[in-house]
Amino acid sequence: MLRNVPRDIDIALLRTFLAVCETGGMTQAARHLNLTQAAVSQQIKRLEQLLDTALFDRAQRQIRVTTKGERLTTYARKMLALNHEVWSGMTAPTFEGEINLGVPHDLVATFMSPILREFARRWPRVNLILHAKTTPSLLAALRAGEIDITLTTEADRAGETLLVDPLVWGGAVGGEACRDDPLPVALGAETCAFRKTALETLQRAGRDWRLSCHVGTLDPAIAMIEADLAVGAFMRCAMPPTLELVSPERGLPALPDYHLNLHIAPLAVVKPGTDAVVESLAEVVRAGIAPSLQRVAA
Repeated sequence: MLRNVPRDIDIALLRTFLAVCETGGMTQAARHLNLTQAAVSQQIKRLEQLLDTALFDRAQRQIRVTTKGERLTTYARKMLALNHEVWSGMTAPTFEGEINLGVPHDLVATFMSPILREFARRWPRVNLILHAKTTPSLLAALRAGEIDITLTTEADRAGETLLVDPLVWGGAVGGEACRDDPLPVALGAETCAFRKTALETLQRAGRDWRLSCHVGTLDPAIAMIEADLAVGAFMRCAMPPTLELVSPERGLPALPDYHLNLHIAPLAVVKPGTDAVVESLAEVVRAGIAPSLQRVAA
């Protein structure tokens, strides 16, 4: 009789395991996978029994991945990626159309390169068009059928929330603009997702302010901030590397949390034959955001 023969690992168990890791809990993973919480718990139990190791530390209020669990995440992502590559290579349609992806200006540099690269690897014959706009403009384009899927930065949970992260003040490295009175702020156009929140927060704190940059794109605002002529509001995960966090000790009021949400056009709007491609893109986007989710949770 053969001993120590490796057993097959069910891909579905690994998919559930990663969903728990990436969403932070059984309940959230259940919603993401459209399963019951009991089914998710049972699948995790089966995987732990199969591997004969605990993958999550359940002793605390919020479950945390164990050392063995962290090791498994690397293998699980590779196996799911290979599984998808095999499936796509054997079954992918000869689709040569286009897919439109919406992304807020401030998230492009932070997240998009690996996401776009992975999607191109999976669907080399699909023309992916990137639309960089403000969140209200992207949601309007989604409703109009002009884009198929979009990321948004919103004050509330909507669609599928991938990440919750605080807004923070960003300033020049070693800068002093945060001490000016009135406070110079560089914000986007009136449709900028953070503009209203930042200005209302300053008003409630009794801090006088003045606009030093009023543009529809991000680069001019960042240039003003880098020159120490203003401060700006950013999600912490998307703070430009050329800027530094303005700590609360420097007198600026704390900003609230914001949500990085994923919206997919209804099937009635999605162009015929593209639903599988859109869902594949959504999967790539979720995987691309996951590392930031882990950094924020840490």
